[in-house]
Amino acid sequence: MINRSLLFIFIGISSCFAQSTSQLNRPYNDSFKVGEWFEYRVHYLVFNASYASLELRNDTINGVPVFHTKGYGKTIGLARLFFKVEDYYESYFNPKTGMPVRFIRNINEGGYTKNIEINFDHKQKTAEVLDKKTNEIKYFDIKPNTQDMMSAFYYLRNFFPKENLEVNESFSVNMFFDNENYEFKLKFLGKETLKTKFGRIECLKFRPVVQSGRVFREKESLTVWISNDKNQIPVRIQADIAVGSIKMDLENFKNLKHPLKIIIK
Repeated sequence: MINRSLLFIFIGISSCFAQSTSQLNRPYNDSFKVGEWFEYRVHYLVFNASYASLELRNDTINGVPVFHTKGYGKTIGLARLFFKVEDYYESYFNPKTGMPVRFIRNINEGGYTKNIEINFDHKQKTAEVLDKKTNEIKYFDIKPNTQDMMSAFYYLRNFFPKENLEVNESFSVNMFFDNENYEFKLKFLGKETLKTKFGRIECLKFRPVVQSGRVFREKESLTVWISNDKNQIPVRIQADIAVGSIKMDLENFKNLKHPLKIIIK
């Protein structure tokens, strides 16, 4: 189960949805800037099981400027003795629209390995998937406004319908992951103030709802707390599973576009 925790940190908050014209006219990077970096500590039962990090930089693909985000996670300490995990995720996406250009997943989870590269063509609505282990290429149709699981994190922070969202309301997600299109929903559970190492932070609380057998099993649930400020960053992610609970807390950060809103009373 620990190997799933590193995947949760990246997909639990990844989503996209249709926007109104007024939303699309907003600057894409209202909530973040190049140089932003996060680190999360992952707890499983009594263990500090792993760390995961996420950073954003400028880059180019074929001479075209893109944003480049890199995620990395690995098990540590005693957890690494029982189950070694080392995962790398990367996404290159359009700095004006947020649409993904290229996605890379290179993982080693207890000996299970996968190394794939996905190149998106949004005009043709196709995804080219290269399996780097077998050098096999496959093509898939994708839906409009499709995100990969990394680019969606940044897309969501600017465009989710915060102003009009009511408790228990859900919005839909189109994502392409592991050679498949699937729909993913996020339900808004309300606001909650969390005690963190940085102080008390007011958060928006969400619960992803996914099809059984896709990402989470029936007995598993995932809850995500997003800072209720201009940054809109994940502060905590908790996965309740059949054999315990995996909790991921924001441990360190730097280069936020806006000051993190801390409640001082």
